[in-house]
Amino acid sequence: MTALRTVTVDGSPVHVLEGGTGPAVLMLHGSGPGTTGSGAWAPTAQALGASWRVVAPDQAGFGRTPVPTGLRGGLRLWTEQAAALMDALGIEHYAVVGHSMGGAVALALAAARPQQVTGVVAVSTMGTPGAPLSADLDALWAAPAGPLGARDMLSRLLFDQALVTDSAVEARATAMRAGEAAFASLFPPPRARWVDDLTLSAQTLAAVRAPVLLVHGAEDRVTPLGTAARPLLEHLADVRLHVFGRCGHVPAIEHPQEFRELLSCFLRRPARGPVPG
Repeated sequence: MTALRTVTVDGSPVHVLEGGTGPAVLMLHGSGPGTTGSGAWAPTAQALGASWRVVAPDQAGFGRTPVPTGLRGGLRLWTEQAAALMDALGIEHYAVVGHSMGGAVALALAAARPQQVTGVVAVSTMGTPGAPLSADLDALWAAPAGPLGARDMLSRLLFDQALVTDSAVEARATAMRAGEAAFASLFPPPRARWVDDLTLSAQTLAAVRAPVLLVHGAEDRVTPLGTAARPLLEHLADVRLHVFGRCGHVPAIEHPQEFRELLSCFLRRPARGPVPG
């Protein structure tokens, strides 16, 4: 069973979906308006809960986690807050699963905390050196709260347009309206600078010693396979790439069963020593 609660991290509240027993898995959501930890990961967390302890926070500026006073959202804050959350929960070793923006945070966290992070799954990830701001990511960050913005955003995220149902649009529109004020401060135009903020240097990527699984959709328009995932194969020491055909930006929604099996298989892999530096 998973449950929602608030954890105080460095004096600031962080809203968390948590549950399950076993080795810990930190799950970090992406950057779309209306995105939350539970919205992005609840079905996956429920499926993993029998074997793993899942922690899926709302990152600062999303859902019910505010940006701490005097700070602004960005890679440094999200990475430091994720590390501090796991410290606050008393979790010493953990795998990290991150989607899109959360993938960049997961990789940055693995570089910063090599003794704690046991593995990384970066799904439809950002963070790749030289990756441009795609037109679809620009539009996604600019999507207005409400049904029209929600429908346009979902149509860009998903390859299978049959999944853009009225109920999915209504749920996303409600979430977008709830987080509208906080989100407005995160990615204002010109937006290419926020892609730059989430970009990891070659030096940072080389510092990732944990095994990394990259998961990507072949038809991802938001973070295209060729510019987002493939170049990381040359930067990471211990990496493998799984590509879903007929899949857009959200494999966990378009191929849920296969995605969970892939995730479980990677998380269950036998522990190995660190990659030589």
